[in-house]
Amino acid sequence: MINWTPEQLQLRDMVRRFANEKVAPRANDIDNSAEYPHDMFDQLRELGLFSLPAPAEFGGMDSTVAACLAVEELGRVCYNTAYLLVVQWTPFAAILAGGSKEQKERLLPGLSTGALRASISITEPQSGSDVAGIRTRAKRDGDDYVINGSKIWCTNALYADFILVAAKTGEGNEPGTINLFIVDAKAPGLKIGSKEPKMGGRGVPSSALFFDNVRVHSSDRLGEEGRGFGIVMEAFNQARPIIGARGVGLAQGAMDHAIQFIKDRRAFNQAVSDFQGVRWMIADMAIQIEAARHLVYNAASSVDAGVRGREMGLLAAYAKCHATDTAMKVATDAVQLFGAAGISNEYPINRYFRDAKVLQIVEGTNQIQRNIIARTILGK
Repeated sequence: MINWTPEQLQLRDMVRRFANEKVAPRANDIDNSAEYPHDMFDQLRELGLFSLPAPAEFGGMDSTVAACLAVEELGRVCYNTAYLLVVQWTPFAAILAGGSKEQKERLLPGLSTGALRASISITEPQSGSDVAGIRTRAKRDGDDYVINGSKIWCTNALYADFILVAAKTGEGNEPGTINLFIVDAKAPGLKIGSKEPKMGGRGVPSSALFFDNVRVHSSDRLGEEGRGFGIVMEAFNQARPIIGARGVGLAQGAMDHAIQFIKDRRAFNQAVSDFQGVRWMIADMAIQIEAARHLVYNAASSVDAGVRGREMGLLAAYAKCHATDTAMKVATDAVQLFGAAGISNEYPINRYFRDAKVLQIVEGTNQIQRNIIARTILGK
């Protein structure tokens, strides 16, 4: 059993009420319309949820565990509303890990209140998981850098005030040549593409980015020259438990829907929930969800305790990989329990299934998580 503090339990219960009363009624509409849920963003701001992982000096609770609790509860009913929090927190973690005092004071308070919106752009057409393989270039020109290149799948770019962009400042392929730059979303030469039609996560759009001689002052580079790769990896390590929490929440929500369906549906003169084979499916769902929950909150607690580097990378990979694989397995079995109704847009389980697949891919595919785990354990 996870021992929550009274404050964490209070937060969980508050977010659960909000999720059930305000978010759940909107979830299908957000998915069906694929429109950005401004109303949900505003309500998250009013509740102060954007500040959860922020240090106290920036108005937050300084708690990754609290952030995971909020994301899990929201993810039970609506992937997209939980996503609104997550897309803020990865850029936040990167700036916190590698930003200057001026950058932190300028950007982190706004991110923690929701007054500012941000995005982070790493992926390119030829390099997704291979961060070191990016080709976007930032050439030094006096006090500026001039960025040229393109990105894909930049989530939240259409609504961001600024975007953290990974670009190479050298000619080689070494990780040390990568830097992160704070790029104003309205910077001359930056074109943000239209939203991609996606299978899941449809309410928070992803877009391509095109850089044509975009000028960024050197004061908007994160960290020292060549430190961008390390900053990105550290930010991902700290964000991955939260991605895992999305998996736990989605899996729990899918199981909840399946339980309600099989209790209400009858076949062969008995409730479907009375068939032993069906009951075993529910038991297996519950076992895997609980195992994933413990991995996620162990990793989140480790972030809060200051664990970093390879140890944190391993814990984060365990959590992200198992929780999102669990989300996919539980959603798949839940659709099966719904029968033909499970493939109909009339029932929300269809949405859970599509969203679960996204989780196995974003923030480092689960194949990459397995590579991290094996490399850490084997020492190479």
